[in-house]
Amino acid sequence: MKIATIILTVVALGLIAFNVGELNFNGLLYGQSFVAAVTIILSLCAIVLLQILRISKRIEKLSKQNRNV
Repeated sequence: MKIATIILTVVALGLIAFNVGELNFNGLLYGQSFVAAVTIILSLCAIVLLQILRISKRIEKLSKQNRNV
């Protein structure tokens, strides 16, 4: 699971980097620039969710270790 979250985080970062180049700062809410802005926001949300997943798995692992001790 850890490797999958890392790979998906890297993919999301790649999407952000690509879409920053697509932004037209003179008209952020029109055409391809709007799509790029929405994609950047959604990629940031995906990164946050993936990090929450990684932390919850780490907490679950530590919880199981403490029960066994």
